[in-house]
Amino acid sequence: MDDFDEKYYLILKLAECHKLTLGEYEKLIVNRDAETTKRLRDFANAFRNRIYGNKIFIRGLIEISSYCKNDCLYCGLRRSNSNCQRYRLNRDEILNCADEGYKLGFRTFVLQGGEDNFFTDEVIGDIVYKIKTRYSDCAVTLSLGERSYESYKYLRECGADRYLLRHETASKPHYKKLHPREMSFENRMKCLNNLRELGYAVGCGFMVGSPFQTAKDLARDLKFIERFKPDMCGIGPFIPHRDTPFRDCMAGTLELTCYLLSIIRLIYPPVLLPATTALGTISKTGREQGILSGANVVMPNLSPVGVRKKYELYDNKICTGEEAAQCINCLSNRIKSIGYKIFTHRGDIIKK
Repeated sequence: MDDFDEKYYLILKLAECHKLTLGEYEKLIVNRDAETTKRLRDFANAFRNRIYGNKIFIRGLIEISSYCKNDCLYCGLRRSNSNCQRYRLNRDEILNCADEGYKLGFRTFVLQGGEDNFFTDEVIGDIVYKIKTRYSDCAVTLSLGERSYESYKYLRECGADRYLLRHETASKPHYKKLHPREMSFENRMKCLNNLRELGYAVGCGFMVGSPFQTAKDLARDLKFIERFKPDMCGIGPFIPHRDTPFRDCMAGTLELTCYLLSIIRLIYPPVLLPATTALGTISKTGREQGILSGANVVMPNLSPVGVRKKYELYDNKICTGEEAAQCINCLSNRIKSIGYKIFTHRGDIIKK
């Protein structure tokens, strides 16, 4: 079997069985080329369209705080970054964002922030409860990092529907190279399992092209997704931040990120797969390319305009213009131009 036939065989196997061996994933990554990319993309779009049609779900992103107790080596919000512009939204500001978003047609709100000790269970729980009380037809997603089982349980009881917690890497040695000593790979995995046990729709994800990452690390990420079957999976290219130890590292690529999006769609066809802001940051058509590779979610920004630049996870993050929720018509037209349509329903995962 020559190299082309082997790659095509692996794609067919993945499309039929939705799994490969670790070595086969690694081979598919290392030996990718234009033809392999096209075949994967075609299969990914076929699976996505069969389940969701041409619908692209939108989520209103509210970045509630740029404070973080952690010191992750890749993140611009890391606690040791004295140049970071810190802010936190109060309850009324967050609720006002949700009010505006609802008027714009959003039916899912994503509350995202650093691990800020100000946002206790009671504070977040009250906000979640008020959003769900005002808008019973909406879903609330939280993306607030690692918390205790009891915290996740309380927030679930307050009405939180979904939780996004990127695993960042499924390789323990790689995890250690990206995080401070006080953070552990085991706790990250424990948190994801706790969320699943508590009945959340759970999202995980990883950076593509992060420092020290190998093709085998990426293969391990794909095996983890295969086993865990997340309801959502957010992947985006690593983009360095000038005030972190990784400031001089190379960014991840649009090409590899889109390639992996297609593979993830084939691993678990019902997954809700965002075309991330990071994709839109490294390329003007990044999110469109993500959608054409199998993604079906976009998350425009509902945060107050005055704080959007302050939530700087990486350099040059787009924070005004067509990625803003207020320009929903602009975004809708861009997505329509590639054959898809914005869908304002809360957009739950469809398992078939």
